[in-house]
Amino acid sequence: MSETNDPAKNQPPGYTPPKVWTWDAENGGAFASINRPVSGATHDKELPVGKHPIQLYSMGTPNGVKVTIMLEELLAAGHKGAEYDAWLIEIGKGDQFSSGFVDINPNSKIPAMADHSFDPPIHLFESGSMLFYLAEKFNAFFPREIRKRTETMNWLMWQMGSAPFVGGGFGHFYNYAPFKIEYAINRYAMETKRQLHVLDTHLADKDYMAGDEYTIADMAIWPWYGSIMRSAYNSQEFLSVHEYKNLDRWVERVGERDAVKRGFMVNRTFGGPETQLRERHDASDFEKNRQDMVEARGGDRV
Repeated sequence: MSETNDPAKNQPPGYTPPKVWTWDAENGGAFASINRPVSGATHDKELPVGKHPIQLYSMGTPNGVKVTIMLEELLAAGHKGAEYDAWLIEIGKGDQFSSGFVDINPNSKIPAMADHSFDPPIHLFESGSMLFYLAEKFNAFFPREIRKRTETMNWLMWQMGSAPFVGGGFGHFYNYAPFKIEYAINRYAMETKRQLHVLDTHLADKDYMAGDEYTIADMAIWPWYGSIMRSAYNSQEFLSVHEYKNLDRWVERVGERDAVKRGFMVNRTFGGPETQLRERHDASDFEKNRQDMVEARGGDRV
C-alpha cells in the first residue's frame, strides 16, 4: 500500500486491507449468497435430461440468452438437430452448485450444455465456447470467408473479455453493491461508455458486427449491450445511451428477429410474465407455457 494513502479516505473510513484475506459470507451485496472462494459441488443432485439431443442448463441472464438465441436461430434456419431442452438453473437458490451441474461446468456458472447426439455426451461450458461449437456443428452463422470469419472471432472474443467490466464492474457497483462507492462507479462507468463508443464507431457503416452478415458475434454482443442500451441497471440516463445512434440502430435490427425474441424469453425469471418461458422443451411452449399462461392455469405446464 502506498505510504501516501490515507485510510480515513477509504471506504469504509479507516479500512486497510489485512495481510491475509479471509472470507466473510456477509460480503458481496445482492449476490453474497451465491459467491464463495472455493469451487466444487455443495450438494448431490443429478441434472434432468429431456428428449432432445441438446440439453441446456441455464438462466435468462445475458450469458444464457446468447445460447438460446443461437439455438432458436438454428431451428429457424431449418437445422432440426438443434432441438433442445432448456432447464432452468436458479442461481439464487444455488442450483449451479449441484453435483450434476459441476460435472458439466466445474466453474459453476450458467450456462452449461450437453450434446447427447454423442455417446458419451459432449459437455460444454462458457457461452462463447457453445456459440462456436454450435456454429461449427451446423455450419451456420459463422462465415467461411477468411476475413469475415476472423472478424467474427475478433468480436466474439471482444465480448467475452469486455462484458465482465460492464456486469461485474459497472452493474455491480452502480446497482447491486450494498453502498455506493464513487470511485468504483466512475471507473466502471468510464469503461462501459468506452465500450459503447467502440461498438457505435464500428457500426457506423455496418449492419452487423462482421459487416453485412449476421453471425455468432452479434448473438454474443446483443444480450449484453442491447440490455445496457434499453434497461439494464436502470442506468440509461446515467450513461447517456442516446449518444450511440449507430449502436441503437443495430440493437433494434437484431432485436426484431423472431428467433432473438424467442431466445430472449427462454429461462427468463424476471420482467413481465408474458416475457418469460422458464423452461423450453418444445417449440409449442412459446404458445402455451409462457409464465403468464402458466400462472393463469394455477401454475401448471401443459
